[in-house]
Amino acid sequence: MRARFSLFSVVLLLGLNGCAERSQLSSGADTGPDPALPEPTQRLIPTVKIAPAKGWPAGVTPKATHGTQVSAFASGLEHPRWVYVLPNGDVLVAETAAPVRPADASKGIKDRVMSSYKKKAGAGVPSANRITLFRDADGDGVPEVREVFLEGLNSPFGMTLVGNDLYIANTDAVVRFPYQEGQTRITASGAKVTDLPAGPRNHHWTKNLIASPKGINEGAKLYVTIGSNSNVAEHGMAEEEGRAEIWEVDAKSGQRRTFASGLRNPNGLGWEPKSGALWTVVNERDELGSDLVPDYLTSVRDGGFYGWPYSYYGQTVDKRPQPPRPDLVATAIKPDYALGNHVAPLGLVFSENAKLPFGEGAYVGQHGSWNRRPQSGYNVVFIPFRDGKPSGKPVEVLNGFLSSDGDAYGRPVGVAIDKRGALLVADDVGNVIWRVTSAR
Repeated sequence: MRARFSLFSVVLLLGLNGCAERSQLSSGADTGPDPALPEPTQRLIPTVKIAPAKGWPAGVTPKATHGTQVSAFASGLEHPRWVYVLPNGDVLVAETAAPVRPADASKGIKDRVMSSYKKKAGAGVPSANRITLFRDADGDGVPEVREVFLEGLNSPFGMTLVGNDLYIANTDAVVRFPYQEGQTRITASGAKVTDLPAGPRNHHWTKNLIASPKGINEGAKLYVTIGSNSNVAEHGMAEEEGRAEIWEVDAKSGQRRTFASGLRNPNGLGWEPKSGALWTVVNERDELGSDLVPDYLTSVRDGGFYGWPYSYYGQTVDKRPQPPRPDLVATAIKPDYALGNHVAPLGLVFSENAKLPFGEGAYVGQHGSWNRRPQSGYNVVFIPFRDGKPSGKPVEVLNGFLSSDGDAYGRPVGVAIDKRGALLVADDVGNVIWRVTSAR
């Protein structure tokens, strides 16, 4: 009875505390190369503002910005989170969610409370553990073919094709499958390339990957994102071994090294077309108030350290991780571009092959906040680039994912450019893949 009362008390405190703390920043102050970084607001119970998952009412869609239009490319999916376009134009969708946590895994009151909120936000669904293929041969935005392409996976997320090898990032391993152009189903067993950090806790379970770009070593290396196992290493750094990193993995042997570290939860990856640099979007830490810490888009340097958990946005010290590491803080790299506080960027794709009226830049799918007032994210934005670097404020491409009452019709995740230059957006709450095109 005491444990149940304690859990109720924490939930009640979460609700009361969430009403008290709100953002004090002016609009746009938390975006760009030099975001505002006010003093932290730390409370016993962090701010919580969940958008309950409702799904899309009949006849309602997201709102596309001027000069574009949006339609449903595919619907009736089970928690679609990632999307990948094959060279022949076929679209692969990872229908996936967090892996089942072992019954004996340690789970304190805070973990139980947060699990209940994740369910409310639409994240507590079983994982379909499959990849579905869609084929739109005539390019009218309506697929003629829908097939289960791969199944029996383990919370799959990232996908990339190198020649006739299709690499899938499960939550616990990178796996390679044989692929022939045009096939609509893979039944062959996959070969493990390398294990990935997982385990009972597995706080950030999504793993993404991208292959090395065109050139001498095209496809020889895989770059794999691995999020942290906590907010700010509150379970100790031993739990963070190999995490909060991007790995470089030899595609054939599976040998790996740390390419970059101190990245709390990197997800989307892309090669910037002009510079050839690797870029990523990162979900920063929580529980410092509505106005900290900005999530970001950044180029990734080989050997670079980006601060987590000891500092943020360069060398701004976070006092929570103990013992402190001033030696690491001194080396922390400031990210290139703040996307905003708690917007939760997941998807990233550059505009190189897009036929949309935004020019050169990057599209980012922002899953949306859970601990900020007012809510942030729940949209797709475009970041203009010039000479290989961000060059202006975010442009909102797609919104309307929240109702006027603050419920979530949908939540954007992965983004990709299809064979005809349209933007595809995976919506894991709405169970839809949206397609954004130029207005006719």
